[in-house]
Amino acid sequence: MTITSENAVWVRPTKLMMVKQFFAEMPLTARVGMAIILINLFVVLFAPLIAPYSETQLVTDVWAPPSSENWLGGDQLGRDMLTRIIYGARTTITIAFIATMLSFVLGIIAGFAAAIMGGVVDMVLSRLVEALMAIPTLILALVIISVLGTDIIVLIGVIAALDSTRVFRLSRAIAMDIAVMEYVEAARLRGEGLWWVMTREVLPNAVMPLVAEFGLRFAFAFLFIASLSFLGLGIQPPLADWGGMVRENATAIIYGIPAPLYPAAAIAVLAIGVNLLVDYVLARSNRSAAAEFEG
Repeated sequence: MTITSENAVWVRPTKLMMVKQFFAEMPLTARVGMAIILINLFVVLFAPLIAPYSETQLVTDVWAPPSSENWLGGDQLGRDMLTRIIYGARTTITIAFIATMLSFVLGIIAGFAAAIMGGVVDMVLSRLVEALMAIPTLILALVIISVLGTDIIVLIGVIAALDSTRVFRLSRAIAMDIAVMEYVEAARLRGEGLWWVMTREVLPNAVMPLVAEFGLRFAFAFLFIASLSFLGLGIQPPLADWGGMVRENATAIIYGIPAPLYPAAAIAVLAIGVNLLVDYVLARSNRSAAAEFEG
């Protein structure tokens, strides 16, 4: 049977078809970014299984050169550098992911509520966010952590609270454009509540830009954690984390030993991988928005 324009049937794309199309259209740079992220995710999930030694085990000499037993040599105490990087990935990435998720929950709820409710709620939340953003992030974080301590819970809370201000501004801007659409007005006329409008009407139409922003915020979070650890106020020993490893082995550079370069390279590679994938998601989102506008 020959299919013509008269008897052709349009099939609504399923979520699985959309996912397959997303990966099929992915350019090489985005595939490289995806591969980097997946490798790091594998390391995070299976760190105890793939690490050659335990996280704190002393196995070689101080700043020992690479060998068959210690592929990246030893650190400032004689621990295996490869093992420390593997466990550092699990610590740094896990904390950064939790902090980013929490910041998005806070920022999206507050941003959507401000855009939909407007009036006094929007004014109060917007002025509060602007006041927090007026203070340099690193300085504010250092002050809070110096007062509350360097506990992991405090670290996650501080990063999430400070990062949620950026998420608030983006989610509010997106929600203000969506809130004037006819389907949102229809939901309000039906008597739907604020939570329904936010989760059923606004959020599904704001997913792509928020996903792209999640990648950027995640990259910022783990770079911020590494910065705090490098200053001695982040994740504390004996837990391994990349920023702390750079600080602990920084003196090795004087003697021509590349020990601090390994965790620094791990930070850089993951940041590049995340940004490569985020660039593709943003480009795809912009193309979809342009096509919808033209249509």
